[in-house]
Amino acid sequence: MKGAYKNYFREILKKYRQQTASSEEVKFLESYYNMFEVKDGLINDDNEFQFSELRDDIKANIDRRIEGPKVRKLSYRWMGYGAAAAALLLVSVAVYLVSYQQKNDLLAQMDRTIIPGGNKAVLTLANGNKIVLNEAKTGEIARQSGINITKKDNGELIYEMSASSDLTEETAMNTISTPNGGQYTIVLSDGSRIKLNAASSVSFPTSFKGRERVVDLNGEAYFEVARNIQHPFKVISGLQTVEVLGTHFNVESYADESAIRTTLVEGSVKVVAGKHQTVIIPGQQARVSRESAGSIATAQVNLDKEIAWTNDLFVFDGDNLKSVMSEISRWYNITIVYTGAIPNKKFFGGISRNSKLSEVFKILELNQVKLSLKGKTVYVSYDPSNNERP
Repeated sequence: MKGAYKNYFREILKKYRQQTASSEEVKFLESYYNMFEVKDGLINDDNEFQFSELRDDIKANIDRRIEGPKVRKLSYRWMGYGAAAAALLLVSVAVYLVSYQQKNDLLAQMDRTIIPGGNKAVLTLANGNKIVLNEAKTGEIARQSGINITKKDNGELIYEMSASSDLTEETAMNTISTPNGGQYTIVLSDGSRIKLNAASSVSFPTSFKGRERVVDLNGEAYFEVARNIQHPFKVISGLQTVEVLGTHFNVESYADESAIRTTLVEGSVKVVAGKHQTVIIPGQQARVSRESAGSIATAQVNLDKEIAWTNDLFVFDGDNLKSVMSEISRWYNITIVYTGAIPNKKFFGGISRNSKLSEVFKILELNQVKLSLKGKTVYVSYDPSNNERP
């Protein structure tokens, strides 16, 4: 047995013992061992298995293939039963090994070309100048309207009033945008902290003047608002406005989602959408429908799931496949194409956002999701016959 193939067998054996082998791998291993003598100490007395039922299945399958018209064309008549079985299984082994190696090569190539997201963003200044933050050096990167803009060692962007600031200076508007596969944290001049998720942007004044502190959000962000009773903080995101005094909350407002979701972690917030408004408490989520004239529904939610992304996690708790793939596509900067009917199946579980895409794929495939990659496009289909859960 060649060294590369021996490694494949040993890897499958290890997975078999740990009960993590797929049904395809189990059938391959058991079929091979049942029909042939395995040398080189690959299988020994310590890892023998019981194969009587499998042997019957293999024999029945070979019988069907020998009796079928396509098998007769291969001239198996002159062979004894054992020779025919060996020939058929050798073909199966060869096909399996080629398929196995191709799949591993594909996953390895995927992990080289598609990597998890990270701190990436572009700062657009009031004068239109753009600064790529993930390429900028630490220290002061700009100064506008009496505000120093500084990139810290941890990558955060800090807005601070300079010692020579003139309070009569007109404030300037800045925008920070993250691409697919990007995130970034900003500390505003009032001390409020915003963590921006992938494919998102937030526009804000370099310093807040007047009665209200107002920012504009597209996409998703987590807010830790510095408390100031005299100056309420407002987040405008499409159809809705969130009004707070000082609190922690998450707003998800992607244009391709059917609703804008505001989830409260601490304090209280008021969500306003047209003529509708509601106040939510910690653990609740307000959902503003894009399709029902801004109607607002509230529900108790799993906070760990809703803000999992701020802790570098994917957490799914009853999400459907399209919702799962939307999160994955934004973080890994891939395009999703669905083929065939996609059932409304619910997904549960979690994985680090720092994981390789191949590791995420393996989990999805355990849930009967078939995935294939071409360039940076992932083709997704549902395969109810693929039941590989260990």
